[in-house]
Amino acid sequence: MRKYIVGRLLMLIPMLLGASFIIFFMLRLGRGDPALDYLRLSQIPPTDEAIAEARNMLGLNRPIMVQYGSWLWNALHLDFGKSYVTHKPVMEDFLYYLPASLQLGSVAFLFIMLVSIPLGMWAAANRDRWPDQLVRYFSFVGVSLPNFWLGFLLVLFFSIWLDWLPPFGRDEPGSIIMPVSTLSLRVVSVNARLLRSSMLEVKGQRYVLWAAMRGLPGSQVTVRHVLRNAMLPLLTAAGMHLAELIGWSMVVETIFAWPGVGRWSINAIYNRDFPVLQCFTMVMTTMFVLMNLGIDILCAWLDPRIRYSGDSQGGH
Repeated sequence: MRKYIVGRLLMLIPMLLGASFIIFFMLRLGRGDPALDYLRLSQIPPTDEAIAEARNMLGLNRPIMVQYGSWLWNALHLDFGKSYVTHKPVMEDFLYYLPASLQLGSVAFLFIMLVSIPLGMWAAANRDRWPDQLVRYFSFVGVSLPNFWLGFLLVLFFSIWLDWLPPFGRDEPGSIIMPVSTLSLRVVSVNARLLRSSMLEVKGQRYVLWAAMRGLPGSQVTVRHVLRNAMLPLLTAAGMHLAELIGWSMVVETIFAWPGVGRWSINAIYNRDFPVLQCFTMVMTTMFVLMNLGIDILCAWLDPRIRYSGDSQGGH
């Protein structure tokens, strides 16, 4: 297991280096001049002298690879420069908005697991009967409905018509209900269908039949032998869902005026605030990679065949 973890950690180095290279050059080689954006956001007239001074201050006069090396070295020390808008360190602003996004993401992930797992088990236990058909219909609607449209519908129904929930912000107790529901519905639908299919496949395995022939209680067979092995595809899919949640959180936070890093990054896109965009993209990429590493290690712990196959491939 230790060899497997070390191997996965070593794979992160070229992966994150490649991500940093793409992030830096995609933003720097795009249209526009960061010096002009800095002057515009600082409300300084863009005279030739001001542009030259801004380019010198931002280090834009140096060769592009030197700029990348300097930016990467500073990023390793969590220094992404200062925002063009607030003129404060970008990491300071990021840490200010991060708790709201972590709250939204953690509650959404917990909601996804607490809802999708029972739904998938219920559908698998009642194959081709009305509970199974109901879960299928729910999954079809959940996957088909766009998140931003669901958010607008929830605001219209629960805030405007019924006046039950606050439409925007984070201050009131029920503020998180609609953002979490909007962020979670699609993933709940996918996970419920995936777990149903996986459990039906595992139920046909010989070890499940032997466990039942030994006289073990049905609940023990379901939980220890069927659900545990059926959870592996769900955990693997969770890595992809993390990327989806990060992307969708930008839309959801904007719809519900949730003061998180997603809404902060959208404002940075509108303002062309390059240091904020670089910080958000790089930090979120690193968090996504580390969370996927944790999922891979968990899957390898649950199924030793994964780490043994990885060791054998590394040996060849």
